[in-house]
Amino acid sequence: MKKALICGVSGQDGAYLAKLLVGKGYEVFGGSRDAQMSSFSNLKELAIKDSVQCVSISINDFRSTLQTILKIKPDEIYNLAGQSSVGLSFEQPVETLESISIGTLNLLEAIRFSQLPIRFYNAGSSECFGDTGKIAADEETPFRPRSPYGVAKAAAFWQVANYREAYHLYACTGILFNHESPLRPERFVTKKIVAAACRIAQGSDEILQLGNIHIARDWGWSPDYVEAMWLMLQQEIPDDYVIATGHTQTLQEFIACVFAALHLDWQKYVKTDEALYRPTDIAEGHANPAKAQKILGWQAQHTMADVARKMVEAEMNEKVRRNDI
Repeated sequence: MKKALICGVSGQDGAYLAKLLVGKGYEVFGGSRDAQMSSFSNLKELAIKDSVQCVSISINDFRSTLQTILKIKPDEIYNLAGQSSVGLSFEQPVETLESISIGTLNLLEAIRFSQLPIRFYNAGSSECFGDTGKIAADEETPFRPRSPYGVAKAAAFWQVANYREAYHLYACTGILFNHESPLRPERFVTKKIVAAACRIAQGSDEILQLGNIHIARDWGWSPDYVEAMWLMLQQEIPDDYVIATGHTQTLQEFIACVFAALHLDWQKYVKTDEALYRPTDIAEGHANPAKAQKILGWQAQHTMADVARKMVEAEMNEKVRRNDI
């Protein structure tokens, strides 16, 4: 039985990845800063809490990181930890940089020090590319991040590449474009839109206030993307991959899909507010995931419209479960 340690198991991707690995027969350890105090609500939502061994690990602390690795001796480590909001990174740049780049460095150094044959996956981000205009970014596209989050993810990417080359670690980065699910917290704009639209469908008279709705992104479905993470660690040679659908739509199109799923005209309920604009933002995000399709045999199974519909269905089902309707 293979052992996997997922750092950041409490988040969206961590929970879906844990479910995937449990289904594949792994012994799964879920890392959190304080496993005794964490609610692990996403693991409970996916009905796998009892199948995951939750452990306390602070990847910002090298001693904690090394001790956990030496105790568990995992075959695979998935680093999904760290501050995950682009918007929040402008308000907490130091926390963002430390939690992502220092945490990644501690994991790499602990793996090197342990001398265990561990395969390491690092969660990268399309935010590293910055604004590439109409050019579809691939693994050779230069980085020019436009947020503290993107800067931190870029630093972590190069740390992984350096340890792979210098110390021959099996270490990969998945450069993931936007991917969503019902497990997203409401501080993410997609979940904010879905939650508000569902309340309006129930009779709320609120107006949804948003920033720039003309930005364009490549939106995918989180459960598809965690499969790509696993596939990266099953290859003979470690490498980095862009993971995306290959299709880009505007936030306005996402909004329209969400409201249409509820038989509503979004234009009656949405207002833009320039106060909600970010200091710097990416106008368009385009991706070329051809390498992942060719080498990993991976392809996104859901479109942006599928994602919007599935998030609305989950939100309305949750409201029924809580007797809000």
